[in-house]
Amino acid sequence: MDVKGLEGDKLENRLYVGNLDFRISESDVIKMFSPFGKIAAEDFLWHTRGPKQGEPRGYAFVQYTTKEEAQLAKEKMNGKLVCGRPMVVHLASEKSSLDSGPSQRALKDKKLTGGSASRSVQTDRAAKVSAIKSKLKSLEEEGCSTKKPRLTPNDLTVTREHSHKKF
Repeated sequence: MDVKGLEGDKLENRLYVGNLDFRISESDVIKMFSPFGKIAAEDFLWHTRGPKQGEPRGYAFVQYTTKEEAQLAKEKMNGKLVCGRPMVVHLASEKSSLDSGPSQRALKDKKLTGGSASRSVQTDRAAKVSAIKSKLKSLEEEGCSTKKPRLTPNDLTVTREHSHKKF
């Protein structure tokens, strides 16, 4: 029996669901995705250690019984606004190929340029930094500050008084 083949089949049925608002619960994810087919498994990820221990990580995996159900859910839910945030939904197999993409591209560049891929990556990075600096400069000239104003002790007092109100 081909173990890799089985893993590939499972990934065709398995969706990555990302950019979830931290107020969304595991049951919310199941409710949102159950109209598209039978959910075989659902993995809602939590921080297991550190200062955010016990808080949601902002993404989950939903596995359907068929790849057609997974594809339908992907088409209907990707980009859908939930709690003001657009969900990112794609096949788990696509997620793994996206993660490996840049490293594969860097290896290919290195082979094509005879080992000078690091120079081209540095050039690309310098160009991006330059573009960001010019964008910041134009925003500052327009009067938009990118820096957040510092809080004063008075601001903190007001914040505490208002923090008990429900919005």
